[in-house]
Parts: sequence; structure tokens; C-alpha cells
Amino acid sequence: MNMFQSTRRTARMAGFFYLMFFVTFVLASYLRSRLIVFGDAVATANNILSSQGVFRLAFVSELLAALFFVLAAWALYVLLKPVDKNLALLFLILNTIGVAIECINALNLFTATQFFSSANYLTVFQTEQLQAMAMSFLNSYTNGFMICQLFFGAWLLPLGYLVYKSHFLPRLLGIMLILDFFGVLIWFLQFFFLPAYGILSYPGLAISFIAEISLSLWLLIKGVKDQKLLRTVGS
Repeated sequence: MNMFQSTRRTARMAGFFYLMFFVTFVLASYLRSRLIVFGDAVATANNILSSQGVFRLAFVSELLAALFFVLAAWALYVLLKPVDKNLALLFLILNTIGVAIECINALNLFTATQFFSSANYLTVFQTEQLQAMAMSFLNSYTNGFMICQLFFGAWLLPLGYLVYKSHFLPRLLGIMLILDFFGVLIWFLQFFFLPAYGILSYPGLAISFIAEISLSLWLLIKGVKDQKLLRTVGS
């Protein structure tokens, strides 16, 4: 297998992993949204108790999404390190830190379900107390998820720059990823400083979706062009 075939395979691998990240993450988010009613501990408890299999599927789907995300970052590192190895390593590290935080934070979801079990040590608490403690862990999950976005946003800046400079990927994708960085940063700041103004993050989140789904589909379907790849490697 020559260099071009190997690079095309790496590009399509990155696109596949990125797309699988989207699929599993959207599945996890959708399933969870059907069960968790923030601000209503009783309704949330009843939903989870009646659909524990769905809740566990959402939990596992999020872990799979985290795995696919770091695999996508690794494949992008292999693809883009000829452009600038240090910046490629930087975005891989930032992504990995975010994934590690996300996986640890997901334990908040699993812990919340423990309060709905029939374990003997929980009998000292009343039902309302158990429901309130479970909701507290679910709220902690939301806060932890937003902490992840600091790293998931930061990795987009070096990634976008390298895509822009690569010659073998469209510069427009690089520009969109850089704009994506600012969109996620605005979302992060809005959540912690202006929680009542979620509308401020909507334009940035729209850009995020377009930028990252476009990158995954381009890599999976189009891959990279040999002549432009040769230009990058030879420079």
C-alpha cells in the first residue's frame, strides 16, 4: 500500500469514527431527554424506574460516543501531523482530556440510578430524599458536561488551523471549524455566566453542527486528493 492509499484510508477512518460519534451521541441525548425532566424529581424518578433499560442504553451510548470521538481525534492526528506535528498533538491531547472528563462525569448518571434501587442501606432515606439526591447527581452531570466543552471547544482551534493549512482538505472546512471553536466557547461562557440566556448559544451551536458533520462526511466520502497531499508532504 502506497502513501496515498494509506492516507485516504486514514481520512475515511477519521470520517467514519466522527460520524459514529455523532450517531451514538445523538442517540444517548435523545434517549436521556425522554426520561429526565429537570426541575421535576418525581417525574424523572418515575420515568427512570419504568424505563431502566432505556436509561442504561443512553449511558452506554454516551460511553461509546466518547470512544469514537477519541478514535476520530487519533485518526485526524495521523492525517494532519505532516502539516504540523506539534499542533496535531495539541488537539489530540485536548480532545483526550475532554473525553476523560466526559467518561468520569458520566458516572453521575449511573450514580443517580442507584438511589432508585432497593438496596438496604437506602432505607434510612425517605422517597422524596432519594429523588432529590438523584436529581442532584443529574444536575451535576449537566455541569460536568459543560466543563468538557472547554476542551472540546479548544481542540477545534488547532484542528481548524491544520485543516485550513493542509492543502488536501477544503479551506472552508478549516474556517468553519475555527468558527466552531468560538461558538462552543460562547456556549461554555453563556452556560456558567448567563444561564438564563441560552438563546445566545444557538447560532454557535448551529455552526458547530454544520462544521463537524461536514468534516466527517467529507472525510468519509471524499477523502483527500493525492496531488494536494503530495504538495503538503513535500513542503
